[in-house]
Amino acid sequence: MSAVSTVEARAPWSAVLPAGALLTITDLHGNQAVDFLVYDAHDAAVRYSAPDTLQALGNVFLTTGSVLLSNEHTPLMTVVGDTCGRHDTIGGACSKESNTLRYGHHTWSQHACVDNFLAEAARYGLGKRDLVSNVNWYMNVPVEEDGTLGIVDGISAPGLEVVLRAETDVLVLVSNCPQINNPCNGFEPTPVRMTVTPPEQAGPGASEGEREGEPAHLPAPPPAPAARP
Repeated sequence: MSAVSTVEARAPWSAVLPAGALLTITDLHGNQAVDFLVYDAHDAAVRYSAPDTLQALGNVFLTTGSVLLSNEHTPLMTVVGDTCGRHDTIGGACSKESNTLRYGHHTWSQHACVDNFLAEAARYGLGKRDLVSNVNWYMNVPVEEDGTLGIVDGISAPGLEVVLRAETDVLVLVSNCPQINNPCNGFEPTPVRMTVTPPEQAGPGASEGEREGEPAHLPAPPPAPAARP
């Protein structure tokens, strides 16, 4: 049976997913950025790498068929479905520091994605040194011919989905972005839905690493993945 969770506006979420499981992220109200990090569940030093991923894609946007690669150039997850069209992985995660720099010192007390990542990462024994450049599902960051970029109005809509398949056992961290100073969330953060489908329900060929008949492993509380010193 699939596990369905509603992640409230501004809130974090995480899960340990087995190889072959599917994660569906649904934008319930439209134009809600979902900041996302993924790690090897058995070795957190192997984690999402934007440079490796973009170099392999030859593109700065993620969509169906995009493989999220690790810093060891190994596949962590693959986008197997996308009704939005494109997603960002160069805009980064908002933080108190970046908000202050971009929008003024009056924003210092505002909650940010880095706060969510740190709070959720701590459950697995991870800290600030383990945060890397992240994916921003549904965030629209066009890149101009001269290399300039900016966060602009989103292209998502209510009910659009992105579906990812775990290519190995992975730890996923999510921040349902709380940003209110730019249009990444339409200036009003809203809930999203996370649906985890276990490997045995994901269909044949869900992953090269899938073991037929093995149940999804979603521990609560989840064990901390090993991190290299």
